[in-house]
Amino acid sequence: MSLAHLLLRQARENPSRPAIHEGTAVHATHGQWAARSAGLAKRLRAAGLQPGDRVLLFLRNHPRTLELLWGAWWAGLVVVPVNAKLHPRETEWIIDNAQARWGFVSHDVAPEPLTGLERQVEIDSLDADALLAPVDDLLAVPVTERRADDLAWLFYTSGTTGRPKGVMITHRNLMTMGLAYFVDVDAVTAADAIVYSAPMSHGAGLYAIPHLMAGARHVVPASGGVDPAELFELGWRLGPLSTFAAPTIVKRLVDHAEQAGLGEADSARAFKTIVYGGAPMYVADIQRALRVMGPRFVQIYGQGETPMIGTALSRRHLADSGHPRHLERIASVGVAQTPVQLRIADAEGRELPLGAVGEVLVRGDSVMAGYWRHPEATAAALRDGWLFTGDLGCLDAEGFLTLKDRSKDLLISGGSNIYPREVEEVLLTAPGVAEAAVVGAPDPEWGEVVVAFVVAAPGAEVTAAQLDAHCLDRMARFKRPKRYVMVGELPKNHYGKVLKTELRQRLAPGGSECPPFGGTNASTVLAVEARAQQPRREDHEVQAERGAPGGGCGDQRDHQGLGCQQRQQHAQRGCHHHQAIGPDFWA
Repeated sequence: MSLAHLLLRQARENPSRPAIHEGTAVHATHGQWAARSAGLAKRLRAAGLQPGDRVLLFLRNHPRTLELLWGAWWAGLVVVPVNAKLHPRETEWIIDNAQARWGFVSHDVAPEPLTGLERQVEIDSLDADALLAPVDDLLAVPVTERRADDLAWLFYTSGTTGRPKGVMITHRNLMTMGLAYFVDVDAVTAADAIVYSAPMSHGAGLYAIPHLMAGARHVVPASGGVDPAELFELGWRLGPLSTFAAPTIVKRLVDHAEQAGLGEADSARAFKTIVYGGAPMYVADIQRALRVMGPRFVQIYGQGETPMIGTALSRRHLADSGHPRHLERIASVGVAQTPVQLRIADAEGRELPLGAVGEVLVRGDSVMAGYWRHPEATAAALRDGWLFTGDLGCLDAEGFLTLKDRSKDLLISGGSNIYPREVEEVLLTAPGVAEAAVVGAPDPEWGEVVVAFVVAAPGAEVTAAQLDAHCLDRMARFKRPKRYVMVGELPKNHYGKVLKTELRQRLAPGGSECPPFGGTNASTVLAVEARAQQPRREDHEVQAERGAPGGGCGDQRDHQGLGCQQRQQHAQRGCHHHQAIGPDFWA
């Protein structure tokens, strides 16, 4: 079983059908796509790459990404797509851990050679042209056969240790995901088109698989990113588009539609289906999206460890406003997708009754093979055939899953997953920093923004500008704190653990960012530093890995917390009974 056969099938049946667009221009037919991917596979083999070897993809959205993916699979290789917004140093760690041999990059994200690769190819270079030169006879370059449980995609998702973990995704996992799309998400025909505005290294790129299965078209915007006016125009010219989008992207599309005076009919001409996931979606926001753009939304919940497969909230459920439990349903993440089973369990994996809150477990053919070179993490996450997701939630009698909280301190900002410890470890290497703790603060546009509480070493003077420069030199821009709060000490319990709940309370409406903590008197608390540079859209337009809190399971409350005794707590965490979806990945 190899994903490459999906492309070979389309190329043999419909060689002249347009397959890949760059903007409105045809980049390749199915036949041309296959001929280029087969040519790449032939040359990768000739260069000595063996089945199972890893190939890095570190580039912006590009029409050649699809040719690289299927060329690698044609040769029996494993792809390692990396978020283009990562810092090169972070990518080099992944290269070393994955033992990647070759890398394909775009100059804007990797202007210098990356350490650890045998060969680095710039995607728009003459070198890439030669590697992707089409073959005349597809059958002369046979697909390297792989077993269903052989690796296809190695996805790096941050772990609680602050270092990324490589999620081992097999051909079986991705075939399962592709087929489930037709049953649980959306029907696809050859007349359809998917547009890649979110990063193709994440969930958006994975959705190339079901669309190739159907012989549909693949569209990479000329801008390579999210320009709502461009996306609407592409839909009007090429036919209604499908896409995968973080809630921040959905909000930008809705904002544009309102500001441009576009009606539901205009949206229907531009978009067929918008699958959203990867970050919290407030009930009010999806209600507004439905009101402005109409019934073209579907929600998914999954993780990198079960790519794009977990639950789905269909357009039918979202549009059924007359249902007596409609608000509760749209505050959930939907029902289990067809290939998987869900259950809610306690810490020992014992199943809990309906309505009880526990850890969300998933079992099925979409679940990963394990973590690359990390047997301890694999053993913790995979037990008795079940994936322990680390998300807390509850199931109702109709099978709707509502996420309640995150069992880890993951932050989700604009669809990007950010692990506090990873940021804290960088801050602790800054001159003059004694301690640091990172939490999320509620933000109306991005959901959460990163805030760092910093304790300076005795006698040291530390400024926000110094810390920001330090972080920008060592991590991806979207991960760095957007605000630095200087304090005399961090609040801790009797065991010395930092009380992050108390830090979050300081950031809640009406809270004080730097009151005395514990026995600290006011004279030891330093002033709040000037805010760091405000978030930019390009910092956040990445998809995400793990789920976040939601509401429901009999609460029958909307995101505004009507009748909710815990609304103050939700406000402090920025939750407000929001929906939460998807993978760090998939976003």
